Amino acid sequence: MTTRFITNTTASRAPARRPLAGALFIALLAPGLAFAGTAKEKELEARIAQLEAQVQALLNSQQQQQTQLADTKTQLDQVKAAQPAPLPAGKQPIQRTAINTAGNPGTTFSYGGFVKLDAMVTDTSDGRIADGSSGRLFYVPSTIPVAGAGVDGGDPYTDVHAQFSRFWLSADTVTDGGDKLKGYVEMDFFGGGSNALVGNETSTNTYAVSLRQAYVQWNNWLAGQSWSNFQDVAALPDAVDFVGVTDGTTFVRQAQVRYTKGKWSFSAENPQTTIGNVATGARLSNSGDNVLPDLTGRWLTKGDWGHFTVAALLRQFKYLDETDTGAAISVSGKFNLGKNDDIRYMANAGSGIGRYMAFGLGSDTVLDANGRLHALDGYGGFVAWRHAFSSKLRGNLMYSAAVFDNDRSLPGWGAGSWGVTERAQSIHANLIYSPFPKLDVGAEIGYGKREVEDDREGDLKRIQTTVKYSF
Repeated sequence: MTTRFITNTTASRAPARRPLAGALFIALLAPGLAFAGTAKEKELEARIAQLEAQVQALLNSQQQQQTQLADTKTQLDQVKAAQPAPLPAGKQPIQRTAINTAGNPGTTFSYGGFVKLDAMVTDTSDGRIADGSSGRLFYVPSTIPVAGAGVDGGDPYTDVHAQFSRFWLSADTVTDGGDKLKGYVEMDFFGGGSNALVGNETSTNTYAVSLRQAYVQWNNWLAGQSWSNFQDVAALPDAVDFVGVTDGTTFVRQAQVRYTKGKWSFSAENPQTTIGNVATGARLSNSGDNVLPDLTGRWLTKGDWGHFTVAALLRQFKYLDETDTGAAISVSGKFNLGKNDDIRYMANAGSGIGRYMAFGLGSDTVLDANGRLHALDGYGGFVAWRHAFSSKLRGNLMYSAAVFDNDRSLPGWGAGSWGVTERAQSIHANLIYSPFPKLDVGAEIGYGKREVEDDREGDLKRIQTTVKYSF
């Protein structure tokens, strides 16, 4: 009994001791835990402080980068603002930026032309063409001497010159509103005169700059000196001579106002009347008495096959108190026969067409013995075949002619009138070799004949060579 009691007492006290032991254990452990917690917090605080420092450093670096980027953008904007305006869309000239400092914003300035050396040997049947005249420099049918029997042209004669060298300047602008502006000036060294002391072939061969074209374009309008709207420049053959088919082609540059819309173009151009004297056949000085401008209209269509155009001309002629009117028409174009061949042509006819055709081979009008003014009828044309033998060698064969209807029934028709030009014609053939792009070396043979009303005639034979570099 006693033993069982003691055993039970011991067993009943064990649970009571366990809470006390746990409390003592916690009490003993608490200082260590508190100490450990304090160290951990300090470590965390140190890490947090370190992270805060790193974040602050990153923020400072980002702010510096943003400031640098802003400064760089400002500098780039300043550089862009200082740069010339960009070139307009389309085919660009050689320079990268516009260089016309005095032009409108966005203006593109361009420069071009060619250097051309011509050397020719001429043989005329009925006398010699005067030295220094235009007929010695290129084919001008009105300068072919016609003297009749007993007159010999003598030996052939040679001329060498570079007067047809040319240069042009152009300033082109497209406004923000899409308007197109163009200023164009073109010059060469033929026809401008020369210094009487040094401008000759004795020593310096100095020749003056000569105005060819000078005009401004605004969208569809052109104002200034340019090719006449009655002339189809695109139909001219690939000649070594300045023109080649001079007899039957229209060839006029003059001041005008022109409007172009689609296939149509119209112009009012500088009027001028050339006058021949029926009694003597001599050409009177040009009349500046005109009041109305020469009026032209043209219709043009083109495609891969070439182009075709028709032009009309209306004119008033005036000399003192006498007036007359005239009208003419021109049909011309270019037809591609394939990759290597094309045909170029022109046909002209009308009353008072003289000044516009063949460099004034015939006069616009004639003055009869009663002082009456009459428009002179004229006809002319040319045809030319161009063939490319290779990418570097090409050739051309050309024929041209002009006829004038001199009215012998006019009062005062006299002996002198029998010497006026009735017709002229010519044929040319050439070969042009281009060893390098833009460089042409060519040779051409030509034969021309001029006939007058009394059936006398004179001819011209010429061999011409050229070297031409375009830029």
